[in-house]
Amino acid sequence: MAEEVSYSVRFKNGKVVEMARKMPQLEQKKLVNLIDDLTETGPIQTGWRNFSSLGGNKYHCHLSYKWVACWEYYEEETLIEVYYAGSRENAPY
Repeated sequence: MAEEVSYSVRFKNGKVVEMARKMPQLEQKKLVNLIDDLTETGPIQTGWRNFSSLGGNKYHCHLSYKWVACWEYYEEETLIEVYYAGSRENAPY
């Protein structure tokens, strides 16, 4: 039987939290759902819209047409760090 892995998810810094607070409420709720999914099943989230690898251990997905989230996975710590949550026009990819 495979061992269950527990993932920790955090925001990289307060700036990311502030960007997330500026998103519409519906997208904020989707971000909470994404964080729940990351915590439960890890960094690979193929069920999310436009999920893709950004190279290395970095990933992103769309919360809606205009809003995205980006995260990095630190395997040795089973840590997922959300380093961007905001408009896709300003996304760091």
